[in-house]
Amino acid sequence: MGKRKSRAKPAPKKRMDKLDTVFSCPFCNHGTSVECRLDMKNLIGEASCRICQESFSTVITALTEAIDIYSEWIDECERVNNLEDDDGDQDEGFMPRKRVSTCDWE
Repeated sequence: MGKRKSRAKPAPKKRMDKLDTVFSCPFCNHGTSVECRLDMKNLIGEASCRICQESFSTVITALTEAIDIYSEWIDECERVNNLEDDDGDQDEGFMPRKRVSTCDWE
């Protein structure tokens, strides 16, 4: 009689690395001063700096993590800065002219 075949053991599950919950502030550049809080009851996420008291809040879902709130804050800061740069180049009352390509001048 032959020996029974042994069943292969399943591979161990890979552990997920934990994501950061403390970040650097985009306003005062102080490292590890921004803390993100998730209020799952009211579906609100808030990131706030302990040093300069700046804060940002957004609507969250069940899958939202702290890094998502911080990333949205950074994206919103960049969007506002780009809008200010675009508006700052023009004087008040100045209307930009429509661009005409040189091939239309014939």
